[in-house]
Amino acid sequence: MGTKLALCSLLIHLLILLGACNGSGSVTKDVENRSSPGAHNHNAHADMRIEQVHSHSSSHVHHMDSSLIVFFFPEDLKLGNTIPIYFPRRESEASPHLLPREEADSIPFSSQELHYLLHFFSFPQGSPQAIAMEDTLRQCETKPIKGETKLCATSLESMLDFTRTILGSETEIKILSTTHLTPSNTLLQKYTVMGIKETPAPKMVACHTMPYPYAVFYCHYQESKSRVFRVSLTGENGDKVEAVAVCHMDTSQWSRNHVSFQVLGAEPGSSPICHFFPADNFVCVPSTASMQE
Repeated sequence: MGTKLALCSLLIHLLILLGACNGSGSVTKDVENRSSPGAHNHNAHADMRIEQVHSHSSSHVHHMDSSLIVFFFPEDLKLGNTIPIYFPRRESEASPHLLPREEADSIPFSSQELHYLLHFFSFPQGSPQAIAMEDTLRQCETKPIKGETKLCATSLESMLDFTRTILGSETEIKILSTTHLTPSNTLLQKYTVMGIKETPAPKMVACHTMPYPYAVFYCHYQESKSRVFRVSLTGENGDKVEAVAVCHMDTSQWSRNHVSFQVLGAEPGSSPICHFFPADNFVCVPSTASMQE
């Protein structure tokens, strides 16, 4: 009975989440790619990130994909500070549908079955949809880093099972997600930090929607310490966002090629790395932790 209630609660939340955030990661779109400087020059580095995005230089060194502007240092998270952030907007009709476990389990989810899957979903080889599907399968099949446990959940039930494995089988789960309080078409701008509340969760599971014909959640847990924050933001154009941010306190096991290091100019283990969550990604924590804010 408890499992059914939890499943219904999560389903309602996810339906609201996927519908209210103007959709989720559509398979018709390409996969969005997601220095150890002192605190005194973090703002200057942040300004540089926006300048790099708007630069018309063809040099890869001086140009940055705007969708990567979600990372920041813990020192940046101060009241009154400004942080450049990219929040994607996606069309509501692009929102993938949740499959029940039985149906999801009946469809192969493997890069070895890509040819069959493209035929099954009627996507031509080499099409944007095919490339996105292949990239999602590749990311899901990549081995986890040391201290990480991960799963690409193809159904709500499998996501709940995975989350309970991490947080505890009897734990009531709370979903935290970013909410846009004002409608806007501005993707990248500077936001002023208006409020900060930390959720003291002993464990957390982060889930990211992946481009696929149906809803797929890349969920993972890291043994190293992470801190979860709810951050009130106001954009330069007046946009108001209640954002979820996570700070990973130990990045020593991360790949040197991780995009966060490229964005921030850092190296593995040199500094904690934080990032904001788009509206269709979410964090699962014990409900008791969310009540302690």
